[in-house]
Amino acid sequence: MTEIITQAISDRICKHMNDDHQDAVKLYAQYYGKIDTLETAKMLSIDPQGMYLIIDNHEENPLRIEFDHTLTDAKDAHTTLVEMMKQAK
Repeated sequence: MTEIITQAISDRICKHMNDDHQDAVKLYAQYYGKIDTLETAKMLSIDPQGMYLIIDNHEENPLRIEFDHTLTDAKDAHTTLVEMMKQAK
């Protein structure tokens, strides 16, 4: 059985990304959000279609990044975020 991306799963993924992979979150904003300069980026939420970040480039702004497919579960979210990171590098 696949686990859908619930609020609890979104919160867990965001906490992990913000605590352990802040460089990746910043790179997502720069590459996929086409943001040249920013001080910080934080993942706010993730859902099957995309993720919301808050970026700080002298003021806080929300940023939505869509995925290239609809996520099926938390494992798919992990795989997709890793692939997005590889592509952005």
